[in-house]
Amino acid sequence: MSTTLGDTLERSAAKYPSRDAVVYPRRDQRFTYAEFDERVNRLANALADLGVGKGDRVSTVLFNGSELVLTVYACAKLGAVFNPLNYRLPAGEIEFVLNDAGSSLVVLEADTREAVAGARPDLETVEEYLYVDGPAAPTAEGTDAPDGGTPDFARDFYEVLAGGDASRPDADVAEDDVYAFIYTSGTTGRPKGVVHEHRDMVEHSLVCIAESGIDRNAVGLSVLPLYHCAELHANLFPRVHVGATSVIHHEFDPAAVLRAIEAHGVTQLFAAPTAWNALLQVAPEVDADVSSLEIGFYGASPMPRRVLEGCMQEFCEDYLQAYGMTEIGPCGTFQHPDEQIPKLGSAGLPALNHDVRIVTPDGDPGDEVEAGEVGEILFSGPCTMREYWNRPDATAESLREADGKTWYYTGDLGYRDEDGYLYVVDRKDDMIISGGENIYPTEVEDALFSHPDVVEAAVVGEPDDEWGERVVAFVVGDATAEALDSHLVESDDVADFKRPRTYYFVDELPKNPSGKVQKFKLRDEETGEEGHPV
Repeated sequence: MSTTLGDTLERSAAKYPSRDAVVYPRRDQRFTYAEFDERVNRLANALADLGVGKGDRVSTVLFNGSELVLTVYACAKLGAVFNPLNYRLPAGEIEFVLNDAGSSLVVLEADTREAVAGARPDLETVEEYLYVDGPAAPTAEGTDAPDGGTPDFARDFYEVLAGGDASRPDADVAEDDVYAFIYTSGTTGRPKGVVHEHRDMVEHSLVCIAESGIDRNAVGLSVLPLYHCAELHANLFPRVHVGATSVIHHEFDPAAVLRAIEAHGVTQLFAAPTAWNALLQVAPEVDADVSSLEIGFYGASPMPRRVLEGCMQEFCEDYLQAYGMTEIGPCGTFQHPDEQIPKLGSAGLPALNHDVRIVTPDGDPGDEVEAGEVGEILFSGPCTMREYWNRPDATAESLREADGKTWYYTGDLGYRDEDGYLYVVDRKDDMIISGGENIYPTEVEDALFSHPDVVEAAVVGEPDDEWGERVVAFVVGDATAEALDSHLVESDDVADFKRPRTYYFVDELPKNPSGKVQKFKLRDEETGEEGHPV
């Protein structure tokens, strides 16, 4: 039986019509599944009235909110292709993505109005704009929102929504139809449009449900960006699939997150390790009862021991890690609560119905290396993308057939231990070769992070006439180069040739939406910071 994302919502609405589906405190909105499904129908029919049809691209430049969730499911029911953009993109990058995707309609809001307006003169295919104005009063999350009125080039989102018919859209959507173009946030350069089908997403929701144990009684809090597949695909979609409740915050604010856990009885929360660390830092200052929290989800990188142990003591005992990337759903492996300490640093075991291979970098899928040996990580599973949009060469390089399966080449380096657990060493492109020796930045970063004054650290290679590359570190925290170098020498965790030769102390590290550091920006752009040699 064919199943689409729109079908999953309709089934939950039929089974649990009176259960809370979406809670959006910023607008004081609370929709049951029946109410949410009706609003999705209205928006889908309204989009159709504006000329959006099957296969047309609908782009959003939105912070988290009910509007984004309504739009993604309206597109699913209409057969339109959902295309969420990072709300932090400047006009030039918005122009690139919208033109590359061939978008016909854009949903924007007060906070992204200026950037979209700046891109608008050079957009080639966009015919309609829907505008979400900010609440007129201070929001339930305690922040004022812009309220500048609908621009003359756009229609008001809520007026369009109200004018749509409440019946199910008359559209024939199949499981192998395209659900979305999700543009990779890019740790190495220009983003590419990952093409996912409805089938991929339904399968992915089932995988996440099976691995995490989520059920209809769950209350999840979405605080990281919903335009990114980690929050949207691995958390919100599975919750809708089983009839659970989703509480949505406009953006991440650590203190507001802790208060929301108490206010809404939140039972599960996804955050990158950097965000969990931020929650840990503010917890002593926030008077909030977080005892409802049953499990914490994380991804983007392993959880440092001191952060994990601190979160276990402060918030809840159980944590689940997922590792993967946009192209495979994103979840390809899971590390379960009982594996967190015994397999600390691991990314876990292959997800349900997924296979993992470690091969010689850029080698054939059959070129597997021995257990414990570092190689490139490959995934095969039911949630893998169809292709990169308009990038046949990149698609052919990343997807290869072998043994009756399609294997995705991740570009990540890693190994599997004797028990089959995956350990991610680093990005293939981030490996440093100094004096002929391979240096994996992650191990140096982990050693730096063990210093109590280091909040974050990123290690990259800089060109060097003598050694080819030399190791340098970018550090957030109150420390000195001398203190960190002494710490590495005394810890005996990092060989001498791997120690950074220069430190740059910065206020923050550039990251993509999933929390991964964009090292190409550290390598390729001027830091504006003075280096501190040791």
